[in-house]
Amino acid sequence: MTCIEDLRQAARRRVPKAFFDYVEAGAYSEQTLRANRADLERLTFRQRVLVDVAQRDTATTMLGEKAALPIALAPIGLGGMQWADGEILACRAAQTAGVPYTLGTMSICSIEDVAEAVAKPFWFQLYVMKDRGFVRSLVERAIAARCGALVLTVDLQVLGQRHADIRNGLAVPPSLKLRNILDMAARPGWAWRMLSARRWTFGNLAGHVKGERGVKELADWVSHQFDATLNWSDVEWIRSIWPGKLIIKGILDAEDARTASKAGASAIVVSNHGGRQLDGAPSTISKLPRIVEAVGSETEVLFDGGVRSGQDVMRALARGASGCLVGRAYIYGLGAGGEAGVATAIEILRKELSVTMALTGTRSVDEIDERVLD
Repeated sequence: MTCIEDLRQAARRRVPKAFFDYVEAGAYSEQTLRANRADLERLTFRQRVLVDVAQRDTATTMLGEKAALPIALAPIGLGGMQWADGEILACRAAQTAGVPYTLGTMSICSIEDVAEAVAKPFWFQLYVMKDRGFVRSLVERAIAARCGALVLTVDLQVLGQRHADIRNGLAVPPSLKLRNILDMAARPGWAWRMLSARRWTFGNLAGHVKGERGVKELADWVSHQFDATLNWSDVEWIRSIWPGKLIIKGILDAEDARTASKAGASAIVVSNHGGRQLDGAPSTISKLPRIVEAVGSETEVLFDGGVRSGQDVMRALARGASGCLVGRAYIYGLGAGGEAGVATAIEILRKELSVTMALTGTRSVDEIDERVLD
């Protein structure tokens, strides 16, 4: 595996189509999904020579904590359907590599499952649902698990339509339709591993939702819980019940960035949900400099959207981000090879960043700014 694309191709072969497409697809015609990649690739580097770069350091700090790389693994739903117990394996790989891992609300393994299986605290991503009592209980569970930060996603008041999920009849656990059975049968390794998985449904929800009866009822409950009334007062409420570091994810506008900073965010994530929500929105890299300028040094700015290489990480840092959330890149690794695949993805990003630093005459992450771009 020489690059993230190699991991992607391996994951495509090994993961059932519905679950691979869930990660791969964007909303509607996928304009924003494509723009995230295209606009990153348009940024070129300034090659420098005859600079002593024998000693290079990719380490940095994010939210005051040391990280071996300026990346964190982003929250991804259904990680445990890419590989059995996928969230646990991804968290272990991240912690071994020395970077933060973010567990999503819509994960297969629960907060408690992951906390019991790993040695260090991880971040937890939260959706604010209509059932505020359930939301409060999620926050309390994250506190009990000693999560290092709460990542509040704010760009999913309504669910953007992803055509692939509808065509594939995406369901958790998989619906027993002929095409799904044949698809899973064509991937015996995946099916065999899933037989021993801890869970086949949403671990953070199962057993915690009022009135829940079974998988179908749980799925119906989820589909009606995204809240179109979500507003800044809800952020204030979350801030009042969460005592730790708060990251607000889903910022794509400078005015929203300033409001998030005033609302007490420890960091914001410049994100368009990986092109999975508002199709036709601008790329994240195109909005990053203006947002960094808007908040200044008051709030840390992280970057999300289209990162597939160490070069992309460096491009985002050059435009002012202090770190990147990496989503699809590590999930491809998970689908390709479980914990080892995630470790491979992180190592690929590390090597690519280190080499790019060397060829631009850069010795440390702190030196990366607009001067490395041509």
